[in-house]
Amino acid sequence: MSPTLPAFPFLQLQKDGAVLVTVHVMPNAARTQIQGLHDEALRVRLHAPPVDGKANLALQAWLAETLGVPKSAVELVRGATARRKQLRVAAPRAAGADWPRLDPAG
Repeated sequence: MSPTLPAFPFLQLQKDGAVLVTVHVMPNAARTQIQGLHDEALRVRLHAPPVDGKANLALQAWLAETLGVPKSAVELVRGATARRKQLRVAAPRAAGADWPRLDPAG
């Protein structure tokens, strides 16, 4: 079963039903929150520092919590050391995720 996605430019449905989420990360923020769009990516201010993969783990945990899916359903697939990252939400969990919570307009 494929998820029904909002028309956000940073969400891309894969053939297997998984969803790629493109994110532009701004680490070392006072708190983790959505900050709008950066080109075609969701801009996220991240509380974690960009040290030893802590920001990547924090981003995965935040995305899972925001979407209401288990952490194990969210995988970093591109951009481990870059600000622009792509995360994959696994197909079985993507169908039940709360995608409207990623609305960059708030």
